[in-house]
Amino acid sequence: MWTILQIELFKIFKRPRTYIAFVAIAAIVWLIQLAFYVDGGAYISFLMQSIESDFDVDGKILNGYFICYFILQTLLIHVPLLIALIGGDMIAGEANMGTLRLLSSKPVSRTALIAGKFTATAVYTLLLLVWMAILSLGLSLVIFGVDDLLIFKGSEVILLLKSDIFWRYVAAFGFAAIAMITVAALSFFLSMFAENSIGPIVATMSVVIVFTILTSIDLPLFNAMKPYLFTSHMLGWKGFFDDEIFYNSIARSAIFLLCHIFGFLGLSLYVFRKKDVLS
Repeated sequence: MWTILQIELFKIFKRPRTYIAFVAIAAIVWLIQLAFYVDGGAYISFLMQSIESDFDVDGKILNGYFICYFILQTLLIHVPLLIALIGGDMIAGEANMGTLRLLSSKPVSRTALIAGKFTATAVYTLLLLVWMAILSLGLSLVIFGVDDLLIFKGSEVILLLKSDIFWRYVAAFGFAAIAMITVAALSFFLSMFAENSIGPIVATMSVVIVFTILTSIDLPLFNAMKPYLFTSHMLGWKGFFDDEIFYNSIARSAIFLLCHIFGFLGLSLYVFRKKDVLS
């Protein structure tokens, strides 16, 4: 499978459109950092209006940890679209180019082929998150410095000491990797049913958008559905930034997402084994 993985990674990164996601993330992160660098003081003053009469905050609120948290809340909602661009193309793209029949005729099992292609998709997803971490956390710390993290959650304000923050970001990005690979697995599965990558990409984003809307609407029917929607668990990374971390809840969300990953992968393998690619 190692040879297949190398070939698939080469095919992914030789396409110019592969780098759209990296460029898009860099552009958004740099724009957010520039905006905070130029006019971040006004934004912080607005946030502090509600608590200035009750608390005397001593420190630099506008720091790298704060900027990274803001970026994560903004970007992790949109990254699934960028991941679907690759996952939805892995099988459908081969079918569109007419190379799927050639691949299936090679002396390689279909299981190994699917495993190699999915692993390449997961590697791409991880590299995208590493790139995001370098820019959103590493670059923000260089530009804005290090200090305690103040998080505003509705009427609640959480203060995390700077000595107790970095590991939280490592854990948060690790959880985000599981969430994003879930989306990659969904788009990979949907690519089994199309001969053009546009269909799986649009279908993946439609599922994510619909599930996200259902998750955000506070009605009894939708509240009963939320525990069974994978989008409800994708924001589990925020749990690492609570004053009291509920590890059991985070672990349940991670296991739920992992089950979806293996479920989509298993269904992909089943469909591909039955798929007639010779006609």
